[in-house]
Order: sequence, then structure tokens, then C-alpha cells
Amino acid sequence: MTAVRLPAHHQFRLIDILKVVAAQCIVLHHFSAYGPLSEAASDALPDVMAWLYDNARMAVQVFLVVAGYLAARSFALTKRPATAMLMGLWQRYVRLAFPFVAALLLTVLCSALARPFLDTAVVPAAPTFTQFLAHASLLHSVLDVESLSAGVWYVAIDFQLYAALALLLWVSRGKRWLSMGLVALLCIASVTWFNTDASWDAWALYFFGAYGLGALAWWAGLRARHGLYAIVLYATALSAGLASLTVNFRERMALAISVSAVLASFGSWQLRLPRWLDYLLGQLSRTSYALFLVHYSVLLLANAAWAELGWEDGDAALFFIAGSWFVALGVSYLFHTQVEQRIEQWRSAPKPVLQGPTARP
Repeated sequence: MTAVRLPAHHQFRLIDILKVVAAQCIVLHHFSAYGPLSEAASDALPDVMAWLYDNARMAVQVFLVVAGYLAARSFALTKRPATAMLMGLWQRYVRLAFPFVAALLLTVLCSALARPFLDTAVVPAAPTFTQFLAHASLLHSVLDVESLSAGVWYVAIDFQLYAALALLLWVSRGKRWLSMGLVALLCIASVTWFNTDASWDAWALYFFGAYGLGALAWWAGLRARHGLYAIVLYATALSAGLASLTVNFRERMALAISVSAVLASFGSWQLRLPRWLDYLLGQLSRTSYALFLVHYSVLLLANAAWAELGWEDGDAALFFIAGSWFVALGVSYLFHTQVEQRIEQWRSAPKPVLQGPTARP
């Protein structure tokens, strides 16, 4: 019997499912945490809203592990010149920061519209030029600058983590055993030391445990290519993480370890799904970063509208949140197609080749 090769869009559905679920959890966490809408909804469903507030934010760990997994997948463990590494970092910066800056401009506008109706605990203050520049350069967390939107620390950390992984692979000079070994070593240092000290939480070292476990899960899952060595390294890092939890239990790290184990075991599975579900998952996965960037703008306007209406009914607040959630999904689709994809087209467009002056005959 001839093996049937699945179309590309059927691959990595597990990754899509993880990204989609994590993105929705982050959105609902923020809706449960900010503004009069969350207060009214808590009267109707106190246990659910409390769970979303306390636990849904841990979905960030899913993003960290998945990001490490996909980053390792994108890197070839071969010798690369420094210029290639720097170009890769620039491309990553463009992919992250350019849509981020566009989303910040949208948030600044929505904040100005919502400010007359909401208190300052919900609406960010009008930004200064220095504050905006710190965000645009992805240094806002390191410089301890007040955030212009919810969850924006993650964008800076994502870039730091990618840069750390790129640097480790470049230092390895194409030696696969050394590349994976250095990643495992830094991962173990993170889960056993840096992640136990919250003073490091503005730096990649604090989060590299989850990110590194994701990268190691990718290599360990490719048994035919990387062999027993990758599996041993992943198992060692995983064991170090479990051991650290016995001394200092952290739910976030426990979740990261669990997600990495699932990816190491099942990340390469190709799932056959109904066409409509496959399409829906693909769309929600592709727009997950856009949703992360724009949902707070929708949240601000939704809370401003709720405050202006003067409603207090908890059931009405739940419907209002549900409607705002769907609006955020629609806005994220528009942002993805009109901002992210246009930036990607500009980045991928062939650059003109400059030629010297043509000699006259």
C-alpha cells in the first residue's frame, strides 16, 4: 500500500490547537481582570471569573514552550556566519516589533477614547515619546517603563529568547551536539535557578526553562535525525525541572514541562480534521499574535461603552464580554491581513540590486 502524504495544512495541528487555546485564555484573563465589565460579570459567574483571573494567565507558558519548539524547528544546526545570525535577528525584530508598534498606536487611540469613561487603573496614561521609544525598541521591560498595554512584556521576552537561542547555536559553530548541549545547559540553569528568583523576570534567563524545553522537545521528537543524544538531553532537562519543582513548586513551570512532554511525544502528529475545523484552527492560529496585540484596545472600548450605558446586570455583562471577544477576533483578522501580512510582504519582497554607472561607448 502506498503511503499517503497529507497536505501541508494538515501538519502541526497540535501546535495550532495549543496556540489557539492559549490565546483565548489570555484574552479572557484580561477581560476578567480589567474594568467595570469584569466586576459585573463576577457577580454572575464568580467562580468562573475567579478561575480566569487566577489561572488563565498561565497560558503564557504554552506560548513560551511552543515558541521554543518552532524556533528550534526554524534553525538549521549548521555553521552560520555572524552576518546570517544578525540578519535573522533583524527579521525576527521586524516580525515582532513592527506589528507591535502598529498595535500600540491603536491602543493609544483607544485609550484616549476610553479615558473619559474609565479610571486610570484600566486606561494607560498618554505615552511620552521616551516611553513609546522604549516599547518600540523592545526595551520597556528591561528599563522598567510603564506598559502601554496589557501583556506587552511578552513581546520583549520573546525577542530576547530568540536572540539567546540564535547566539547559542552560532557559538556552537555548526556542531549539533554542542548546540543542543548548550541549550540544555541553559535550560537546566533556568529551571533550577533563574526561574526561582523573580528579580530576573525582565530577562530571558527567567523564561528560558520553558523556551528551552520547547526547543529540546523538537530535537528529541526528531529521533531519526538527532538520535539518542537529543532524547537524553531533553530527558535530563525535564528531570531537572521536575526535581526543581519538588523544592520550589511553580504551577507555571509544571505546565511548561507538561506541554513540552506532549510536544516531544506527539508534536509531529498529523491529524485529519474536518475541513471546516481545519480551516478555523488555521485562521485562529495565524491570527493569534494579532489577537494578543489588539484585544486590549477592544477591551478598553467595551468597558468604556459599558460604563457609559450605566448597566450593572451580571448576565448582561457576560453577553457584553462574549460580544467583545468576538469583535476582538474580527479585529485580529483585519490586523493580521492588513498589517502583519503587508509587513511580511514588504520584508519578503526582493530588494533592488544597485549597479554602478554604465560606461558610455
